[in-house]
Amino acid sequence: METAYRTCPLCEAVCGLAITIDGRVTDVRGDRDDPFSKGYICPKGATLGRLDEDPDRLQAPLVRRDGEWHTVSWPEAFAAVEEGLSRIPGPERAVYLGNPNAHTMAGALYGAPLIRALGTRNVFSASTADQMPKHVACGLMFGHPLTIPVPDLDRTGYLLMLGANPLESNGSLCTAPDFPGRLKALRRRGGRFVVVDPRHTRTAALADEHVFIRPGADAYLLAGIVHTLLAEDLVTVTVPANGLTEVAEAIGPFSPDACASVCGVPAEVIVRLARELAAAPTAAVYARIGTCTAEFGTLAQWLVDVVNVLTGNLDRPGGAMFPRPATEAPRRRKPYRTGRWHSRVRGLPEANGELPVATLADEIETPGDGRVRALITVAGNPVLSTPNGTRLDRALGELEFMVSVDPYLNETTRHADVILPPPRILQSGHYDFALLAFAVRNYARYSPPVLPLDGSPSEAEILARLAMIASGQGADADPALLDELVLDQMLREHGRPDLRASLEGANGAELRLDAMLRLGPYGEWNGGDLSLPMLLRHPHGIDLGPLEPRLPGNLSTASGLVELAPAPLLDDLVRLRDGLERRTPDFVLIGRRHLRSNNSWLHNMGPLVGGSNRCTLQINPADVARLGLGDKALVRSVAGELAVPLEPTDSIMPGVVSLPHGWGHDGTPQAVAARNAGVNVNALTDETVVDPLSGNAVFNGVPVIITPV
Repeated sequence: METAYRTCPLCEAVCGLAITIDGRVTDVRGDRDDPFSKGYICPKGATLGRLDEDPDRLQAPLVRRDGEWHTVSWPEAFAAVEEGLSRIPGPERAVYLGNPNAHTMAGALYGAPLIRALGTRNVFSASTADQMPKHVACGLMFGHPLTIPVPDLDRTGYLLMLGANPLESNGSLCTAPDFPGRLKALRRRGGRFVVVDPRHTRTAALADEHVFIRPGADAYLLAGIVHTLLAEDLVTVTVPANGLTEVAEAIGPFSPDACASVCGVPAEVIVRLARELAAAPTAAVYARIGTCTAEFGTLAQWLVDVVNVLTGNLDRPGGAMFPRPATEAPRRRKPYRTGRWHSRVRGLPEANGELPVATLADEIETPGDGRVRALITVAGNPVLSTPNGTRLDRALGELEFMVSVDPYLNETTRHADVILPPPRILQSGHYDFALLAFAVRNYARYSPPVLPLDGSPSEAEILARLAMIASGQGADADPALLDELVLDQMLREHGRPDLRASLEGANGAELRLDAMLRLGPYGEWNGGDLSLPMLLRHPHGIDLGPLEPRLPGNLSTASGLVELAPAPLLDDLVRLRDGLERRTPDFVLIGRRHLRSNNSWLHNMGPLVGGSNRCTLQINPADVARLGLGDKALVRSVAGELAVPLEPTDSIMPGVVSLPHGWGHDGTPQAVAARNAGVNVNALTDETVVDPLSGNAVFNGVPVIITPV
């Protein structure tokens, strides 16, 4: 019996785990010696052993021939990939990267080389079904899409939270283990915590105040707050910034009275929130997925940080601050741009090298030059997670060739010609490249594999081989060549090509991590002492200290200043202004998160399904009575219709209904998921409606009609 220490990879909280192994996992507890999570664990993390040993995980590659699945060897599987991809030129290939790529080393390190090797601009990911508005807003304001401020939770005195439910999600774009404990500590030290949400969530129940808001209208509330700050001369700008005059002029039409009629928040509440933010000794505004996956997602994210700037709370302790992750690379100053190319069918602009996933079905179905004929999916189930998934389900059947890197045969991968299952979770090393860039305290931790590989390739090797095949190197090419190419380029960019022999690691992924750590802001090649060997000597992780002010040095705008008034955002305010006159639909649909769920891939764990983790339509009891509904209702939208069990509750606003995300397990061989199938909320969401600046899908504020079954 032994105890292994590891970071939980199941959500964004990066909690440390202590895993007891006696031939198999016998116990999973929180790692009390982790300096960041300090022993905290949620129900998902406690089931990591069960998930790792799920009998429905694929154990070997599958190849489909004549409509039948065949288990094959790895050489056979890679040969099948080579044969299929070689028939289709690069511009007619596409790739989709799912959410779990942010939680694996391989996804973080090998996604970009795979995209380059495919030779395509048809790049899609879960980002345009989630957080792309934040990337675009921060790119325009701060010069880089990953320069994202997070609330300094442990020191702030006032937190205004919109569209987020961290007591269920554990936080997002704000990496904070034990988010509930941090919020309770905020209140214990005399701080104030306000939640704005169409539902009285578990997070709202913990707050000092909960403010109901009409779904999709967060930008109006924030615009009203900005208007008040300017009108009442409550502005204190403490960072180098451009554009205050332009913001003041553009925000003129958005008085609290005008915004109140659209967002449903009384004008006096809008004014009071603005005054409280301005008066608080320290304050931060934080908005997440409910505000991103909305019609005005990028405007809302921009206005969040405009408020943080105007109240003097950007880049100061207790405000909204910029983390300094251990693997951060220097960033050059240059203008941030989107729309460098556009999608073939709908002309939607690129953002961060990606096209909106809402147009993936268009690119597959529409004939003509550049039609997508081949698709690679990595750790994603877009049939359940993208708008109008029913249409995408049909479109995937039209592909000439499809490869999926995924541990399950599911609603998406059933369309593949080849499925390449990665190893079990505990057979893979783990470092949170993406999530530690949003941590509320600087921290680093590496988890080496707990269990040995059984002769199968690592996920890193699988993706590297795919890249070698896509670039024409063939199925037998050595994947280590890819790692050496990336390492050589990285070291040359830093002027240190002579240091390759100094790197340590058991494989290419570890060697690349070691290089990034040594070259990073705490690294031993940059005046510090951090390296992979050092992290291995500290299995519980290393505390790198509280967040510190980083401006103006962290800015990569062409001006070297915070750009408060980027032209694309001011131009989009015309659309927001036009919405002031629009009629509100009778019913709108929003999503929902559960503590014991994460998208679609945890629904095969018996201990995590049931109780509150059910696929029901939450609806206000007054609406049930008014419409004469029974136990079920028919929900219709422009995209489709669903018959759904009702869950009447006073926790949701009248005129708003809520369905959770990730359900609708249709025909899957995953036994537990099949018994708890639920319905796919994305049979109702409309792929033709996106936030125009980011291309992000709109999942909140979807107009629907509710009738009895």
